[in-house]
Amino acid sequence: MNEQLWWFVARSSGIVSLLLAFAAVIWGLLLSGGYLERNPTKKWLLSVHRWLGGLTVAFTGVHLLGLWLDGFIDYGVFDLVVPLAGTKPPGAIPMAWGIVCGYLLLAVQLTSVMMRRMPRRWWRRIHLLSYLVLVTGIVHGITAGTDGSNIVLLGGVAAMSLTTVFLTTYRVLTRRPRRPRAPALVA
Repeated sequence: MNEQLWWFVARSSGIVSLLLAFAAVIWGLLLSGGYLERNPTKKWLLSVHRWLGGLTVAFTGVHLLGLWLDGFIDYGVFDLVVPLAGTKPPGAIPMAWGIVCGYLLLAVQLTSVMMRRMPRRWWRRIHLLSYLVLVTGIVHGITAGTDGSNIVLLGGVAAMSLTTVFLTTYRVLTRRPRRPRAPALVA
């Protein structure tokens, strides 16, 4: 068996996790903006968005497992879950970006599962952390990852970032006006 297997698992799952996070955000923007409503049902579109988010969490878990099982740097659980605690390469700060990204991702996913049990306003605010998931994931991948200078990865991240910025800007500029709430009746 290849002695670098777990390192390859960690690297590839980290990249896949970042790409899935982008796909989930882009899909969510397309869904919330009403751009995908013509043929498939809204329920199916929402299921795809949730599936992409769930896969992002799963691949992040594989990423952590690969780092933990890789014997070269010998990361401990503490190194992988406590920001700024690690002393091993690539250093505490690049690792902290990834750990914070993981916690933000968990917050978004857990509140999405509990969406119907919490106020919509809270869910929406927490769901907006998805943008921070992308930012912290990009910084972590470029500063901590060995593929941070790979032109294909950087090009893909740049393309997905531009798509996210474009769709977000377009969504904000074309936002449908909210319906005014009916005034409360005083008895």
